[in-house]
Amino acid sequence: MDNRLAARDSMEKQTHGTNIEWTHVPGYKGETWNPVRGCVKISPGCKHCYAETTAERFRGVPGHAYEQGFDLRLAPWLLPKPLRHRKPRAYFVNSMSDLHQDGVPHKFLRAAYSVMGACRRHIFMVLTKRAEGMRTDLGALRMDRGPFESYEDFSGPFIQENMRAFAEAPPPNIWLGVSVEDRKWGLPRIDILRTIPAAVRFLSVEPLLEGLGPLDLSGIHWVIIGGESGPGARPFDIDWAEQIVIQCKEQGVPVFLKQLGAAPVRSFGDMPIKIRLKSKKGSDEAEWPSHLRGLKQFPQIVRAA
Repeated sequence: MDNRLAARDSMEKQTHGTNIEWTHVPGYKGETWNPVRGCVKISPGCKHCYAETTAERFRGVPGHAYEQGFDLRLAPWLLPKPLRHRKPRAYFVNSMSDLHQDGVPHKFLRAAYSVMGACRRHIFMVLTKRAEGMRTDLGALRMDRGPFESYEDFSGPFIQENMRAFAEAPPPNIWLGVSVEDRKWGLPRIDILRTIPAAVRFLSVEPLLEGLGPLDLSGIHWVIIGGESGPGARPFDIDWAEQIVIQCKEQGVPVFLKQLGAAPVRSFGDMPIKIRLKSKKGSDEAEWPSHLRGLKQFPQIVRAA
């Protein structure tokens, strides 16, 4: 890496350990990887976007990774980072963005997925609210048999012979997920996700904004549940989480209960009663109902040979 890239890489520090608990897969170090940053809100789950809040704090700060705030921006110099890490990582891909939003070029997606396919020692968790976009993008990648092209700073020694575009047989280390915040927007994403070839398909049911009703979890390998945290957090009814947990157990799907959020409630008839917790995010299991504790399950992991 030349001095210019090294300086930029040091300044931005976009790949680092993370406190996002569901990336702490046993045997892997949880990290984030943000070769894309910035996004546009598309559904109710986006209302209190933590990534936007974080990014906009630094708008206009010269030299900062988020000098442009939450505007869409590609960071191709970050593409090769996972190639340099030898110990197994579990990467949340674009914790500060959405890889499958409009404006991310096919060429860039191909480079990103090629890195994921090349780094079989790592796990890559790709989460989107744009399920249709993910299906279209990955379909296009599977059809692309052309020679691999470099992408700006991502070139030279970083183009490895073993790098391949996303193939018909999805690499076991690439996990694809969709956000499910409610029935109107979230449930259709599940149906679309089910049609996308993937070794692991997962749901991030966070922030959960209402009861989801009966769920068909066929073809789904993992469910993450969480209430909203931060200023203006919307209510999270513990009954909603309990119904999902029951269905996960009935259908044999591992479930990871992340937090009850900053505004947990318990409904008695039509009357939601606020539950006051010491933990600001509702993440202290000692304050949870006993039958919800210990639900930190992960899907079955298939390690590359």
